[in-house]
Amino acid sequence: MSKLPILSGTEFVKALCKLGYYVRDQKGSHIHLRHVTKRPLTIPNHKEIARGTLRAILKDADITADDFLKLI
Repeated sequence: MSKLPILSGTEFVKALCKLGYYVRDQKGSHIHLRHVTKRPLTIPNHKEIARGTLRAILKDADITADDFLKLI
């Protein structure tokens, strides 16, 4: 498994938008994303998102770490 980089919430959202997700809304420090066929995601809008949190969100989105690294 590849080592995930530390990204900000905004950078992570931009990468997920390349996969067809779109921003539904933002409440406080969390961004809510939707996809036509996949589960909705909630992304913390922090300066740095921990690698464990990134990995958990990618798992919910059914994306491997290697596939994600190719996007960014």
